[in-house]
Amino acid sequence: MPISAQRIIKTDSVRNFGKLPGEFELSDLTRIQTESFDKFLQYDKKPDARRDQGLEAILREIFPIESYDGQYRLEYVKYELGRPRYTPTECRQLRLTYGRPFRIWLRLIKEQTIEEEVYLGDMPIMIGGGEFIINGAERVVVSQLHRSPGVDFVENHDPGERSVHSCRIIPERGSWIELVVSKKEALGVRIDQSGKFSAMTLLRAMEPENSTDTALLKLFYDVTSAKVVKSNAGEALVGNYAAEDIVFPAGHDRCGEIICECCHAITAEQAAEIAESGLKTVEVVDRPSDTLILNSVLEDATASHEEALLRIYQRLRPGNPPQLEKAIDLFKEKFFDVNRYRLGRVGRFRINRKFNQDISDDEMTLHSQDFVNSIRYLVKLRIGDASAHVDDIDNLGNRRLRTIDELAMDELRKGFLKLRRTVQERMSLKDVEEMTPRTLINPKSVSAAIEFFFGRSELSQVVDQTNPLSMLTHERRLSALGPGGLNRKRAGFEVRDVHISHYGRICPIETPEGTNIGLISSLSLFAKVDDYGFLISPYRKVEKGKVTDEIEWLRADEESEVYVSPADTPVEKGKISEDRVLARYRNDVHWVEAKEVQFIDVAPSQMVGISAGLIPFLEHDDANRALMGSNMQRQAVPLLITEAPIVGTGLEEQVPVYSGMLQRAERAGRVTYVDANVVEVEGKRYPLRKFTGLNERTCLNQTPLVEVGQRVKRDEILCDSAATQNGILALGRNVLVAFMSWEGYNFEDAIILSERLVKDDVYTSIHIDEFDVEIRETKLGREEFTRDIPNVSEKALRHLDENGIVAVGTRVVPGDILVGKVSPKAKSELTPEEKLLHAIFGRAGEDVKNESLEVPSGVEGIVTHTEKFARKMSLTEAERKAYDAEVNKAEKQGQEAISEKFLEFLSELEKTIGRHLTDDDGREIRSLGDPKAVAKFAREFEDQFDKLDFRSPQKQADARKVIKDLWPIVEDVIEEADHKINTLKRGEELQSGVLQMVKVYVASKRQISVGDKMAGRHGNKGVISKVLPEADMPYLEDGTPIDIILNPLGVPSRMNVGQILETHLGWAASKLGFRAICPVFDGCEEDVMRQYLAEAGLPEDGKSVLFDGRTGEPLEQKVTVGIIYMLKLHHLVDDKVHARATGPYSLITQQPLGGKARFGGQRFGEMEVWALEAYGAAYILQELLTVKSDDVEGRTKIYESMVKGENTLEAGTPASFDVLNNEIRGLCLNLQLEKSRV
Repeated sequence: MPISAQRIIKTDSVRNFGKLPGEFELSDLTRIQTESFDKFLQYDKKPDARRDQGLEAILREIFPIESYDGQYRLEYVKYELGRPRYTPTECRQLRLTYGRPFRIWLRLIKEQTIEEEVYLGDMPIMIGGGEFIINGAERVVVSQLHRSPGVDFVENHDPGERSVHSCRIIPERGSWIELVVSKKEALGVRIDQSGKFSAMTLLRAMEPENSTDTALLKLFYDVTSAKVVKSNAGEALVGNYAAEDIVFPAGHDRCGEIICECCHAITAEQAAEIAESGLKTVEVVDRPSDTLILNSVLEDATASHEEALLRIYQRLRPGNPPQLEKAIDLFKEKFFDVNRYRLGRVGRFRINRKFNQDISDDEMTLHSQDFVNSIRYLVKLRIGDASAHVDDIDNLGNRRLRTIDELAMDELRKGFLKLRRTVQERMSLKDVEEMTPRTLINPKSVSAAIEFFFGRSELSQVVDQTNPLSMLTHERRLSALGPGGLNRKRAGFEVRDVHISHYGRICPIETPEGTNIGLISSLSLFAKVDDYGFLISPYRKVEKGKVTDEIEWLRADEESEVYVSPADTPVEKGKISEDRVLARYRNDVHWVEAKEVQFIDVAPSQMVGISAGLIPFLEHDDANRALMGSNMQRQAVPLLITEAPIVGTGLEEQVPVYSGMLQRAERAGRVTYVDANVVEVEGKRYPLRKFTGLNERTCLNQTPLVEVGQRVKRDEILCDSAATQNGILALGRNVLVAFMSWEGYNFEDAIILSERLVKDDVYTSIHIDEFDVEIRETKLGREEFTRDIPNVSEKALRHLDENGIVAVGTRVVPGDILVGKVSPKAKSELTPEEKLLHAIFGRAGEDVKNESLEVPSGVEGIVTHTEKFARKMSLTEAERKAYDAEVNKAEKQGQEAISEKFLEFLSELEKTIGRHLTDDDGREIRSLGDPKAVAKFAREFEDQFDKLDFRSPQKQADARKVIKDLWPIVEDVIEEADHKINTLKRGEELQSGVLQMVKVYVASKRQISVGDKMAGRHGNKGVISKVLPEADMPYLEDGTPIDIILNPLGVPSRMNVGQILETHLGWAASKLGFRAICPVFDGCEEDVMRQYLAEAGLPEDGKSVLFDGRTGEPLEQKVTVGIIYMLKLHHLVDDKVHARATGPYSLITQQPLGGKARFGGQRFGEMEVWALEAYGAAYILQELLTVKSDDVEGRTKIYESMVKGENTLEAGTPASFDVLNNEIRGLCLNLQLEKSRV
């Protein structure tokens, strides 16, 4: 049926029901990926202008590399990323990685300095909004949410005991230090998982000046010199603690004898002795509020810096004999070597902020001051100091994001460390004269690290390309799993739960159901990542009750310390209109004076992510159903005929812009050419992807949206793609829905459909399957694509061409041959007769086996496209001539294209500078005439930029602007021409060992049918149970039949009332011909909705009298009817239908395999056995548990009996019983079966 005849609801205008003005504008939704990768590569910066970050930081850290004897030194000069050798399309076709050649310049210093360029492999580059093409598949690197480096304080509550505080110093790289209070009220420390020892030991080891007991006490207490008063026998000293050993002075009878040991409380007797001793003053700690440090010093078994170092060495290296030099080296290596212990910028920033200390931000190792302040803070917590508080480790102020730049740095650093070791080894082995940077460097260690990170890392995932929304949300996904992250089996409830600090940073709704709930999350709409990796959210500044236009981005910890009001706070003429308003402060909500408010949210939708932000009336849905609605929108299959939602939230226009499925204008300009395959904007070509199969087998077909002569802005959409209509996201269709029961067919959320939706292809989608087959050189000879396949009928070969490849347009079903392929069998000596037959009949007469590519079960469709790729090798004379002619033709066409574009560029440049440009011989370029000469000059022109004589600064500035705007277009044409010629010359680059490859694309048209899953945007999902003829569907008074019948019982218990409101407003909007925009938390109110229903001539309560389509009688009660946006999900019945007669068996148990992918059977489990036992179906049960499962002998016997026509069952022993028997024998129990008649 033509699209024009489709019942697509016409909307002439858009009405926005949002009441809050000046919605904050969305920035690039994929910036979390693009900006971080730009920071990693710094591709657009000159080598000398690159900052010490990303790839540059790794290279500066690893180099220079010195030989073990210090004679040779390899220095890093710069790195460069060349032009990609293949286009993204070629990489997808040939299973290659789309990247730039990564080269570094190195300088080897020996007797004679050598500087050389070394190739280290290809560095993958980003396409679209964050995807990479790795081995032909599009992948994305998901950002990781992890515990931030720094210092964290926690309180552990043991039942029945006093709460115990502890502290962890977490570095970016290196050993964790944990401070814990023991039961003896002393402070202990653990380094990683080592045994506990005194914290004072570590403090003594850090600095020699802190090695005495008195020095340690002075760090934490006010040590005073107390005067000794004889008159009251030193009573004032009682209760104080000795800050040093108090001894009898010289001249006393007991000279040198200790009166009171350091860290002990002075008793009345000791005070009297001190008074009599003749001492004038003693060093004491005056009645401390907490004795933790005193107890810790007492518990410490060491007394000096050296003893402390040896003690730590014994703890960390228990089996080694203690040596002071080794102990010093180990301690320095563990905490003061920046290569092994690094707090990182974030760790240093957090520690400095926590303790208000002024240690330099460049100090990346642990400072003794950090450790001292940690102990002081722990003491403050113990005594209940108001300025100290324990840290919430789930707060986003203590968790940060590791984006692609940081994740890639970690993996590449490992590769470069391997490289450094191999270089040092080669320096010691190689001859001096042969030594060059290229001979020293083994690029495999770096290229393997790149390949592992982008291809096999846990956080590198195949992009979900079901629709543009699923692709965009995948790029914005955050994961707490992955290397150095959490384990889904051990992660508790707290870390998964929604936290108040998530507000405006992480969507509280969008997360998977199941084991990953709370561990995988999504970025909120306006959230960004700051320089330290913390998530920040925008807020408008409020000054004395006046809302300003100034936007401030706050971290979670900064936000908790200020008063922030919600976006719907009443504001009139820029001032908060009420005296008291709600505000968030320190993880709670308070009523506060308007003048106390410091910030206000920028938009009501600030707290949700993209998927949740697309649900109209989200505020009326239960969170669990909103979660399902968010997730199911990502599963919506792009339909053949797209239609934007009649009730939306306003985000539908934004999502496609940032999706990688559309073409956006890279530069502003005028459209110069448009057809179905390409759009050209002032020389820049944008090829459109036609009927391309994506990762999820959905179909991408880009159609142009612009016309010739139209002016486009930068980043403007040039074409429609899958699931978009005129650049607006269109995941489903607007359909007329009634909430009523119908003959019990919509029991348990089942859906009843009108046949019209099938007949008019309303929910029809196209799915594309890709099949490929390769030719390789085997030990027995080369495989071959051919039509001559042994033992195959001519009927089976009817659709193959002379090369054995299926013709485009062929309808294929399971078992059909797509590509004919034969491979040689083991050869034996041929008789003369056989040789004669082979000479006459060719390959078909040879001993070959059939290895053709056939259509697998479950696939049926039309061949839309075939592609053949081959290496250029062993060409015949005729092929060689044809190949040379093709290369010459391509070179000529390339020169003409370059000449044309260059002359256009030249014309603009000459207009600007007011004169004609000439070549070295003084001839005008325009008058050369020969495209070859012009193209040659064009290639050399870039080097002439700086030599041009502009004659005035103004003309120079104007010319540079022309060059900046137009030269890239000429560069693109030169690159395209060179690429085409190079591809022709070298042939396709297939994978190792592959000589030829054929790809066949089969498109299948899926009409909606019983068993398919559908859903609305509110989590209202269901499976189609019946497709009714249009005439049998209930109809309205004007004769309009209903499209879909939903179960009304699916609403009350699920509490997703948003679907009912959408139904009402959608009906009114469709009648009045407008698109309704209802932003999240700021949508259409019920009173307004009633007005629109009345204006449209519809019942105000949204309920209508329906008539039974079969009898024409009105139904007893009124029914809620309206327009709702329904999606078809990718859980299609055609992909799930599966049957097995005979198939593969498990090797050990001899039972049939499971699952459709392995052509397995249906498991007849324990509960099913009980059911048959209950019915007494003994023979059926015996058959199922033996011959239909794992009784190998029985299988053979029953087949024989069937052949003979006897159909008798002789059940034997199941193979799994033998497996059990062998397991028992493995436990040294010999189990023997004795057969006896019962």
